Amino acid sequence: MTNRFKIPQSVLVVIHTLAAEVLLIRRVEPDPAAPPFWQSVTGAKDTEDEDWALAAAREVWEETGLDCRPGGPLQHRLNDWALENVYPIYPRWLHRYAPGVTHNTERVFGLLVPEVCEVTLAPREHTHYCWLPYAEAADLCFSPSNAEAVLQLMHLSVVGREQRV
Repeated sequence: MTNRFKIPQSVLVVIHTLAAEVLLIRRVEPDPAAPPFWQSVTGAKDTEDEDWALAAAREVWEETGLDCRPGGPLQHRLNDWALENVYPIYPRWLHRYAPGVTHNTERVFGLLVPEVCEVTLAPREHTHYCWLPYAEAADLCFSPSNAEAVLQLMHLSVVGREQRV
């Protein structure tokens, strides 16, 4: 049996409306005493050469059922923000990566949806979801890079720019 390690390249997709309401999903936490872990859609590339946008669309589909894959109804609403974060991998997850890998590169995307909508969660990964105004969503995010990405909705005028598209 070969051991398959996670690739230290991931996507973060901030799903939002024009009114800057942001979708957050609560991660399954094996430790019931741990605080809730709220986040945007995230996930690692399946292969090192997987296109960032395809990885983002795949993760959105897997985690929410929203279809921004090529040919999907939201395909043209997935926006690469051309932002990358490099951060140390949390010690509790280092075992998922090859020996010596300590940092992850995360590419940030936005997905503009027409309005707050129902999503279909992957039950092995997430237990709940909520839509919140962007500032409240940023406060609830577990990851600092996720919180900063949510705040980018206003700092980069992403909502206004996507509205004109």
